[in-house]
Amino acid sequence: MDAARTELAADPRYRFARRLITRPAMAGAEDHDTCDEAGFDATEADGGLALSWRAHGLSYGIPVTELTGIGAGAVVIVNVSRRAITAAERLAERVMVLNITAPVEVLAQRLAARGRESEADIATRLKREAPLTTERAEIVTIMNDRSIAEAAEELLTVLRGLGR
Repeated sequence: MDAARTELAADPRYRFARRLITRPAMAGAEDHDTCDEAGFDATEADGGLALSWRAHGLSYGIPVTELTGIGAGAVVIVNVSRRAITAAERLAERVMVLNITAPVEVLAQRLAARGRESEADIATRLKREAPLTTERAEIVTIMNDRSIAEAAEELLTVLRGLGR
């Protein structure tokens, strides 16, 4: 995602939505807005979030302001939980789900390298069944088990196809 964000930064047709997360900012982690649980709940209650969900002991949200441009044809890229896809489908006429995944052993290595979860938490996370279902969105799967450059190029090809 970061490689695609960097490559498309100067193209006004693309917008990468910034998430609100109840996790402090961390070096090397996703650049996001942070708040405590009370602030998140207040923003959600006030209608400030277009999408919200809870996962891994944290609260995640996409502020309404991050979706500007959809009505004008912009491609807005949003990193969401599988559980938020149905709600996302109600926000735009066209929704594509980019299922970026990797084999379990690769995911385990990458999660461990991040250093944010214990080995037990990683094992629990990887055992969790999270079916990918949509009501109408097209699903495109990108297997992210190769170099970042190769997977990023595949992602960019898909995104550029949406921006036409």
